[in-house]
Amino acid sequence: MLWECVYAHEQTPAYPKIVPSHVNGVVKVQLQLLNRRKEINYYEIGLFGKNFDELDFTTQNKIIKIGYGEKTDFDVYLRKSDLDKAVYICTASKILKSNKSRAVVSSIVCSKLGGEPL
Repeated sequence: MLWECVYAHEQTPAYPKIVPSHVNGVVKVQLQLLNRRKEINYYEIGLFGKNFDELDFTTQNKIIKIGYGEKTDFDVYLRKSDLDKAVYICTASKILKSNKSRAVVSSIVCSKLGGEPL
């Protein structure tokens, strides 16, 4: 049996800090994405509550194109009024239709809001 190593992408920091933005009533979270997957070039950003219910947010691009081995910084903006609901910012690999084989595995990586590990 042949075993291959599977790599996921990386998102840092794991516990990002929430900082004020330039818009009144809106806060910002700054993150970095590193693509460690040769077969993946697109990642989708999402903001979720504690039960992984989707929450509204904005960012420059909700789907990021990034080459293998590259890093990119991105910001997520959310309303201060949603801070009590927001728990996770996640990036999920997007597999192209032409690349859907049994060998390609989707990955999801999340950072937990609050700035401090439990």
